[in-house]
Amino acid sequence: MAGNGSMRRKNHDAPAGLKQRSTTSSATQTPDHSPIDTMPAQLLPQISTNGTSFAVPSSHPPMPRKLSSPMMPPFMVSAPGKVIVYGEHAVVHGKAAIAAAISLRSYLLVSFLSKSHRTVTLRFPDIGLHHTWSLDELPWDAFSAPGKKKFYYDLVTSLDPDLLAAIQPHVNAVSPRVPEHVRKIHHSSATSFLYLFLSLASRKTAPCVYTLRSTIPLGAGLGSSATIAVCLSAALLLQIRALSGPHQDQPPQECELQIERINRWAFVGEMCIHGNPSGVDNTVSSGGKAVLFQRTDYNKPPLVKPLRNFPELPLLLVNTRQSRSTAVEVAKVATLKANHHALTENILDSIGLVTESAHELLTSEDFDPTSPSALKHLGDLITINHGLLVALGVSHPKLERIRELIDHTGIGWTKLTGAGGGGCAITILKPQPQTTHNTNGANNGHADSSSDDSDSSEDVDCSASIISNGTRLKHKILDSLELKLENEGFEKFETTLAGDGVGVLWPAVLHNGNEEEGGEEIDVEKFLNAEGTEGIERLVGVASARRVPVREVREGWKFWRPWEGGFA
Repeated sequence: MAGNGSMRRKNHDAPAGLKQRSTTSSATQTPDHSPIDTMPAQLLPQISTNGTSFAVPSSHPPMPRKLSSPMMPPFMVSAPGKVIVYGEHAVVHGKAAIAAAISLRSYLLVSFLSKSHRTVTLRFPDIGLHHTWSLDELPWDAFSAPGKKKFYYDLVTSLDPDLLAAIQPHVNAVSPRVPEHVRKIHHSSATSFLYLFLSLASRKTAPCVYTLRSTIPLGAGLGSSATIAVCLSAALLLQIRALSGPHQDQPPQECELQIERINRWAFVGEMCIHGNPSGVDNTVSSGGKAVLFQRTDYNKPPLVKPLRNFPELPLLLVNTRQSRSTAVEVAKVATLKANHHALTENILDSIGLVTESAHELLTSEDFDPTSPSALKHLGDLITINHGLLVALGVSHPKLERIRELIDHTGIGWTKLTGAGGGGCAITILKPQPQTTHNTNGANNGHADSSSDDSDSSEDVDCSASIISNGTRLKHKILDSLELKLENEGFEKFETTLAGDGVGVLWPAVLHNGNEEEGGEEIDVEKFLNAEGTEGIERLVGVASARRVPVREVREGWKFWRPWEGGFA
């Protein structure tokens, strides 16, 4: 079982059309040869060499001519959200922070239309966005002008004001009749999409529909906008064949190159939305696992160090559903620092030391991610970090209530994540508690021993967490906690910390675990009709084992994994 809940095929190579082409200077335009070369064999009989339907000999009168068939099968990409595990707020003041991917993800389905359509559509039902542009009316000339044209391997660190001006009329046409606050969100999404699309695609790009769904709570500080930018970046780079793999023979260095290529363009998409993003969200979403992130000089690139040894841990994530402003919370700390400089500096320094302690453990030669003592060390730092953030005044009564409810169960270590003032809390779960007996019949503080069918040995493996181990105790605690949280208006997610980065499902067909021929194609209607997190995850084949039996989880997703030789 993968960290994101999916099962993976061991010998499922990427299609030939996605293999790496030469990285010598070339434009980002779609290759001149037809993508029909990469289509599944079962689709070929329906299509002629010029992309139109074959005429079928028949004695019946000729039927009315149909529109030409799509040129390529649909495919899907996905990217994970992120949480700040240690160091929020201190990172604004030059200290290091550690951020990690979570298994809640955004998914982008790319489906192709016939040549006759000549349109590109962006559908994002989670925010009510649906708009279609004419391919022929988009400002291709502006993006291909001398000095403006970018190549897929370029490093873009700032947006071109002339190009932003060129797409503005096409952005303004989006959602003209919705409320202003909604329109602002739609326009930032459309700006990000069009800037990336026009930079990477070309006039020859096949007409298509980009449909986005997300299992990540939007606006909760979990990097949802970055996941969208990563999905769009990866999809467009795949379409122009600028990515290699993922495939089983891919070396780690080549794997890292593909991730970096996606990440660079995802940062461009983030700039369209946020103006001056830190870059940590898109970096974690592209590469997965965890990173150490530090920026001491905002005029220079940040320090980013991958933490490949960060253990994949079961995680509870609880959304307060309390809106908050990152800018307001950051300003609150700045004001505190101005009024109580020495004291605030000491708190920020202490948060920095928390991050350093975690980094020292994670990068030590003898670090064992299955060691209970190692997990306890990381958990204790979670508790300390939260207390320091409370001292900075960036918590919220709802966050403290969540922490109270979870601490009462004794199942893990909890802290706020992100800017605070609302948003989400995360809990790293403790190892499966062992059964204890005493003469007074008292239990171990978690549940009575009779409700636990786990092994009561002295050596407790962190992989046998209370959430990952199938015990009655686990279900009793989590089900009771979920009910309490829901009754108080909170939203609970069972997820995984430090899992996969960007993933590819090409074509968008899920195969059954018993290796039977064929599979279920994910079409737009199924994707749009999937209800909530559970419905989306069931459809795309990564439903958690807590919701469905493992045998029902389908496979087909592939990921770049530098920490495992480059492929999964």
